[in-house]
Amino acid sequence: MAVMALINALGVYILIQAFTVESWGVFAGMLALLVLADYVYFSRRALPMKYILPGLAFLLVFQVFTVAYTGYVAFTNYGQGHNSTKGDAIEALLIQNEQRVEGSSSYPLAVVDRDGELGFAVLEDGDVLVGTAEQPLREVDDAVVSDGTITEVPGWEILDRQEVIARQSEVVDLRVPFSEDAEAGSVRTQDARNGFVYRSVLDYDEATDTMTNVETGVVYTPNDNGQFEAPDGSTLNVGWRVNIGLDNFTTAFADSRYAEPFLKVLIWTFAFAILTVGLTFFLGLFFALVLNDERVRGRKVMRAFLILPYAFPAIMSYLLWRGMLNTDYGFINQVLLGGAEIPWLSNEWLARAVVLGVQLWVGFPYMFLITTGALQSIPSDVMEAARIDGAGRWRIFRSMTLPLLFIAVAPLLISSFAFNFNNFNGIEMLTEGGPRFPDSSVPVGATDILITMVYSISGLDGRAATNYGLASALSLVIFLIVATISVITFRKTQALEDIN
Repeated sequence: MAVMALINALGVYILIQAFTVESWGVFAGMLALLVLADYVYFSRRALPMKYILPGLAFLLVFQVFTVAYTGYVAFTNYGQGHNSTKGDAIEALLIQNEQRVEGSSSYPLAVVDRDGELGFAVLEDGDVLVGTAEQPLREVDDAVVSDGTITEVPGWEILDRQEVIARQSEVVDLRVPFSEDAEAGSVRTQDARNGFVYRSVLDYDEATDTMTNVETGVVYTPNDNGQFEAPDGSTLNVGWRVNIGLDNFTTAFADSRYAEPFLKVLIWTFAFAILTVGLTFFLGLFFALVLNDERVRGRKVMRAFLILPYAFPAIMSYLLWRGMLNTDYGFINQVLLGGAEIPWLSNEWLARAVVLGVQLWVGFPYMFLITTGALQSIPSDVMEAARIDGAGRWRIFRSMTLPLLFIAVAPLLISSFAFNFNNFNGIEMLTEGGPRFPDSSVPVGATDILITMVYSISGLDGRAATNYGLASALSLVIFLIVATISVITFRKTQALEDIN
């Protein structure tokens, strides 16, 4: 009962937040999950669902919803200049194109607060007017003015200098309408002492759905790409999200700016994932076979040492290796190689070799652990029977040990391949995808794999304009590739049947 009370409280809180921001998809999904949870756990007829529902809910929220939303974004122009709705775009355009009204005087001003809502108190011809972003300036009675400075406003708290500095960004961004007439403009301030009247050079007509530049007379109308466009083809810089169909996929595979580096990155991604899994598996298997021999002394100590790279946080390992491989001051060049200037991270092929080498260092302990467990689970009498039949070490390893080993570890190898196919940390922390392709117009480099390419194209790393629609389209491609390979591999190895 206590757990269900907490779940319902959390659910109601999320419903309220979703309703407040008008996120109806989240609202509907949360309401459905909450009703289902209450039915299942307060009903005697849904006993099996009591065990299934938690995992099902997490699957829907963190997997199905994520993939579905990524798919939705992939068919839109979501990105820089198209981040929100049309209403938000109109508001942003009007604000961004505000200019100070020529010839307008400055007004002594004080920043006021009421229940967390900021406002301006403006002194005009001896009268004090107060307003907020939602409420135009209105005269208030009994306000106190001393030496041209507003010192008291009934019902409002006047913020002192320290409070204004603490909320500086809010104060600078605040726009208080001068009157009910939108054409009168709004009051803004930069120093929290003097206010000026600003008016937008753009005027939006809701009836005709047009944006007009009042200075030039140019009329902008909405186009299919989510922008206001003039008759000469020029557009305003802020747009909104619209459905653009398969344009993102066409750009990814037909536009040479993306198609050429995409092919290079795709080939390297497969090579990186396959080589990483293969190298780490066979090195881990080699150490597992050696230390599985009872004739080897100190096996427990050596096993502990071999696990150390796996016990150390992987991100720290990447950063440590990145520092040691630095051309100018890295430990490897300066100490081990006596001051050599080998460009480990700036040469295309050396950087790829470094990435594989560091992944081998980070990943082989995991393979060592799983192969050690798999080897110890193989019945010893099977091996003994093979020896009695005259099979040698190599024949036993090739025909018995390795096949039996693959039965146990094949699913883990497939998951390791999927992990390395999307090994964002390994690339981003070590090389950041560099060195960059010299002939590429997009921020993509020689060691980039698909997931880091998506990260760069999305603009989240700050190296390019944000383009979430194109990044989402490429993410769907990655998902389909990994899913297809996993399904085919599982069928080929019959791993699922062997596990069952």
